[in-house]
Amino acid sequence: MSVWDEVVGQPDAVATLAASAEAAATIVAGGTPAPGVMTHAWLFTGPPGSGPTSAARAFAGALQCLVTDDRPGCGECSGCRTTLHGTHADVRVVAPEGLSISVAEMRSLVQISARRPTSGRWQVVIIEDADRLTEGAANALLKAVEEPPERTVFLLCAPSDHPDDVSVTIRSRCRLVSLGSPRPAAIASALEAVDGISLEMAQWAASICGGNVARARRLAADEQSRSRREAVLRIPLALRKPADVFTCADELIKAAEDDASTANESRNETEREALETAMGAGGTGKGTAAASRGAKGALKDLEKRQKSRATRTQRDSLDMALVDLAGFYRDALVVKTGSEAALMHPDRSGDSRTAAAQWSSESILRRLEAVLACREAIEVNVKPRIAIEAMVTTLHRG
Repeated sequence: MSVWDEVVGQPDAVATLAASAEAAATIVAGGTPAPGVMTHAWLFTGPPGSGPTSAARAFAGALQCLVTDDRPGCGECSGCRTTLHGTHADVRVVAPEGLSISVAEMRSLVQISARRPTSGRWQVVIIEDADRLTEGAANALLKAVEEPPERTVFLLCAPSDHPDDVSVTIRSRCRLVSLGSPRPAAIASALEAVDGISLEMAQWAASICGGNVARARRLAADEQSRSRREAVLRIPLALRKPADVFTCADELIKAAEDDASTANESRNETEREALETAMGAGGTGKGTAAASRGAKGALKDLEKRQKSRATRTQRDSLDMALVDLAGFYRDALVVKTGSEAALMHPDRSGDSRTAAAQWSSESILRRLEAVLACREAIEVNVKPRIAIEAMVTTLHRG
């Protein structure tokens, strides 16, 4: 199994990254590769679920690969395995715990990235959600990217290279790797071969995930994820009377809260136990009282970070539900207009036909616009419940 197996449906990107990994191996060996093949800063972009982070991790694994008699990225050596599992000493992954990446966190990372590799071949920094860098964090990163250490590579992941996502100055210093939404056949093949999902389930998940590989994996493996999706897609035809507005809004909010709780519960408890142990919980003797007082402050900081992470997870989950809703109204419009475009929810084609028969094209468009407006409102920090209730009111009225 190669590290590139994690990069689903992106043959052009894999070819580019593999060639660069070979050039990087040549540099480590003291050689001189062709100019421009390997560079110190990369920007991975693509729509949700297309795999920018997976591509960055795979590339990092290939850079750290210890196999020298074949194409780097064997997937079997300790360099590849520890990178993919997140335990390599010279590969650091920055992911926002809350809604942004702070300047303090970025400055600390930049200092570490200036060191030479300790056990690996390169010092690699992966920045997930680089679009969530604060202005100060982006400026701190820019200084490092402008004057990079000799054996350090920065891998940034963002939805696009638009200035709203990545500053123009940082973008100009990175090599761009653009990913597209993988085709359902490629996703289904990966789910079956890599994840061991049955062919029927893999094909179903691939057909309704909208090109989002991570979501296809969740839907194929998690019954609760499938149930939450079903609950969301029942909403359009369930809005029969005014009271249904508040019932359906409550269901959407609760589904997002449950998703956030499920995603973070075990991690929160593990972090708390680790911190309490590190601060001397259960200890006796001199210094115990002082350690206990220090632990209270540290626990308070941890709880604050966990709360911020829960808010982000809840909003991400809610956004995915809204994407599903938008897909339903888009499918209804496809049926209404007689288009031959593929449906986003082929397993709900019956409901799409029912909606198309009941509503006019204008009414469907108003509903679709309400869902998109709700996504934008939540993005600019409108209270989710207020935005959701306003949206569902429009969905009811049409």
